[in-house]
Amino acid sequence: MKMSQNTPDKEDQSSTNKKTISLPISRVRLIMKSSPDVSSINQDALFLTTKATELFVQHLAVASFNNGPGKATNSLSYTDLANTAEEMETFHFLTDILPKKILARDYLQSLEQMQDGNDDDPDF
Repeated sequence: MKMSQNTPDKEDQSSTNKKTISLPISRVRLIMKSSPDVSSINQDALFLTTKATELFVQHLAVASFNNGPGKATNSLSYTDLANTAEEMETFHFLTDILPKKILARDYLQSLEQMQDGNDDDPDF
């Protein structure tokens, strides 16, 4: 006697999962495999990592949009993302990845000032 179940088989679940995410799973797999600590990747772990990444990016974008000036123009810019990474403690770990943009001349000027300050320091 065989009991019938209303659960979809593995192929149906896989196609349903692919429809619920926007990021390319192949790209996430490639990034995960780039770690020397990863030898194999379970399909469920790959799906969950992809979905979590998608939700995180969405959270960052919404927070940046709500906290930036883009709300008035209905736009989101790199500057909005960089400001959010710097200003919100939740996203501080992204400040190295999303640094604020500065002009080359401003950077060179600050670098020159740092070097001039080090020349005056006899311990350096």
